[in-house]
Amino acid sequence: MKYANIREEEIKIKVRDDFFSEYDYKILGNIDFCITPKNKNPKQTQLFDDINLLWAEAKTGDYDVIAMFAQLILTIGKAKTFDKTLPPAFLGAFDGKKIAFIPYNAVLNIFSLNDFNWNVTSSNQNTKEFAIIREHVQKSLDKNDYLYDFLKDEKELKFFIKNNLAKATESGKILINKNNFVPIYLRWVEQVKPYIDFNWEDGKKQNILDNSFFLADLFVDDKGTPVIEDDTPISENLFVVFRNGHYEIAKENLKSLFNATIPFKDKKPYEQFWKKYKRPPLEEFQNYILERKDLLVPQDIRERKGAFFTPRIWVELSQKYIAEVLGEDWQEEYYVWDCAAGTGNLLAGLTNKYHIFASTLDQSDVNAMHERIENGAILLHDYVFQFDFLNDEFLPKSKGGKLPDDLYNIITDEEKRKKLVVYINPPYAEAGNVKERIGTGKSKPKTSTDNKTYIKYKNILGKASKELFTQFLIRIYQEIPTCKIANFSTLKNLQSSNFLDFREVFRAKLEKIFEVPADSFDNVKGQFPIGFFFWNLEIKEKFNYIFSDLYERNGDFFKNKNIYSYDDIKGKINQWLNIYKIKKEKKFIGVLMGDAPDFQNNNVISIQNLEGTRHGIYFKINEDNLNISSIYYAVRKSINPTWYNDRDQFLFPNDGWKTDIEFQNDCLAFTLFSNNIQSQFGTNHWIPFTEAEVNARSKFESNFMTDFINGKVKIENQNVDLFSQKETLSEFETLKGLSTKLQFSEEAKLVFDAGRNLWKYYHTQEFPSFRGVDSNAVGRRGVYNVNASLYDIREHFQGRNEKGKMNNKSGDETYMKLIAELRSALKILAKKIEPKVYEYGFLKE
Repeated sequence: MKYANIREEEIKIKVRDDFFSEYDYKILGNIDFCITPKNKNPKQTQLFDDINLLWAEAKTGDYDVIAMFAQLILTIGKAKTFDKTLPPAFLGAFDGKKIAFIPYNAVLNIFSLNDFNWNVTSSNQNTKEFAIIREHVQKSLDKNDYLYDFLKDEKELKFFIKNNLAKATESGKILINKNNFVPIYLRWVEQVKPYIDFNWEDGKKQNILDNSFFLADLFVDDKGTPVIEDDTPISENLFVVFRNGHYEIAKENLKSLFNATIPFKDKKPYEQFWKKYKRPPLEEFQNYILERKDLLVPQDIRERKGAFFTPRIWVELSQKYIAEVLGEDWQEEYYVWDCAAGTGNLLAGLTNKYHIFASTLDQSDVNAMHERIENGAILLHDYVFQFDFLNDEFLPKSKGGKLPDDLYNIITDEEKRKKLVVYINPPYAEAGNVKERIGTGKSKPKTSTDNKTYIKYKNILGKASKELFTQFLIRIYQEIPTCKIANFSTLKNLQSSNFLDFREVFRAKLEKIFEVPADSFDNVKGQFPIGFFFWNLEIKEKFNYIFSDLYERNGDFFKNKNIYSYDDIKGKINQWLNIYKIKKEKKFIGVLMGDAPDFQNNNVISIQNLEGTRHGIYFKINEDNLNISSIYYAVRKSINPTWYNDRDQFLFPNDGWKTDIEFQNDCLAFTLFSNNIQSQFGTNHWIPFTEAEVNARSKFESNFMTDFINGKVKIENQNVDLFSQKETLSEFETLKGLSTKLQFSEEAKLVFDAGRNLWKYYHTQEFPSFRGVDSNAVGRRGVYNVNASLYDIREHFQGRNEKGKMNNKSGDETYMKLIAELRSALKILAKKIEPKVYEYGFLKE
């Protein structure tokens, strides 16, 4: 080991001096090893502020490489360092023995994940976040082999540093590449755009956005001079070009709408900005930047136009699936039309350019594809065209329309149409999402209801008509019959009850499907599946079921899954629950909050003291339906939601559960130790122990639950009619009559044991004051609450942050051990319940 038995700070100094002496070294926020170019002119410090060559993490000894990278990536993501300064060419990790490098762009997409928790402990290797980082880092190391031993690989390491870090700059300027063109754009919007004398609203009407001007700035030859008057465009296929110190609208049909030249309000900010960067971008990245121009569009516009980039891994897999259906030589026999092409990345990998057509809403995207054709993209210029699929008529160019005549002939010829594959990743936007409707009472304006296709087919599609992707599907189905459709979309069209009318109309054979995590697509939020579908419109059949292939985000196949439409089932779980509502005026012990019967709504399922104000199903619980409520709650909460079960529906069960007493009692045990009852909102009837069992310091206000468990509560007929009871319960009267004492499984007993230990520990705590029954004191740390619920106990030990949210952890190690044991026991019990959920038909396998 080269640097043995020395501290971390000393290792940094040694590595800097031994390997990076030709560069400058600095600390950047919480990144404590940052390498930048040597500044030979200290007076020009501003020029070098943005140039980073390496950000690295350092440790002592012989440390796990991936763990070091994980800590570095979490540090960068948490602080959003890339928003404050341009990212480096490489990330690094080193200790006393070795150093490793990965290109920054190898982990770039991690920083844009929507559900990534940047506050996880970097040393915890069991988190989802660590697994994501491990996958990206390992893949990069396997591909590039940038791992060097300081002693054994000293020459190779110095060669790597000299020949890779130095390439990130040229003549003191930052080179534009795939890592930094988006951050440069964001800075450009702030520092340059305000000084361009252009009417942005008028430009937007013609699809000329600020990114058109940014691309004009990128794709110039700056001649290596600081002046801008000699800058000339390297491409004329852009919407806007920069020439001799000013912007020009490049497209002939739009020139008359704007000034011949577009000047600056003040050109000094422009000149200062571009002094830092070498233009044009490196040649190997020019095609990539044009292909990913979607990243330079504001998020609201991307949603409205559906400009979501299809990851290359799923493009390749989708084409493999098409070949499995149509045969290996399908490209020679079939035609392809991507009618929502964007910049055409879905067509990458297709080789027969005489059979490929691409259209898109925005002319700027067409220009980008034309630019790519000039750089070798396998497409024909005349087969790439602007077309608004949801509005424009199917007319050939020879008759004043927009379709190439060859494509029009295919669409209108019955036999040729059978050989057409409409291959698309259509927009996902809908007229409004729940957040917007709750917040404003309105849907998104002009998102999916202001086009001709919506107006034409809304009456036959019902609620599904407001989804853009179904509008694409229905127009293809109705107006290009007998073709094939190969599309990406959510699974709503297969499973959602809102799409029942769509499934009645759209009758085609689903030949094949695979599913992938939605958040593997850029800027798609949430844990749900996106599927790739291959439809044969020649065969008319209503979708009911298919066997689907599932892939992890890295492209690995991991399981098959049955997908059902749920159209021909007996009913949903909420209909089953409704049978057992309280039929007459009786006091209740709590309220079950239900919601729509699928996994995506399970996060709101809870048992609480009173009805809330949120939209949902509120089901009052008493002794007659406590078991039913517990079954409903446990069935929905015992199975963890995943991206691939997100759309699965909870159903009206068969009768098997009625005679399975152990299953019923397991569900009750699960519910007793995972509910949200809080004693500050009323009497806590859910304490599953007697005072003596937990050494309480005074009598509980209610012993209902232990009486129920011991068979001291009379239970009436559970098949009851609906009854609305708004009265809350302050005291629960003792009920006369006996039922059977409950017997619990060994797994349930472990839960009770773990819970009992937790309650006992709470009642041993020292408190500044004693309050037996005082709702004003409940929830306050340091105040003893004899009626404490599980929620109250957690609140006592974990406390709340300044925003009022309960903390995830406690400083009390004994409590953390006890709560971990309870959670572990609950997981074991949940695993026992899970197969019964499928056996009794609450879920379909």
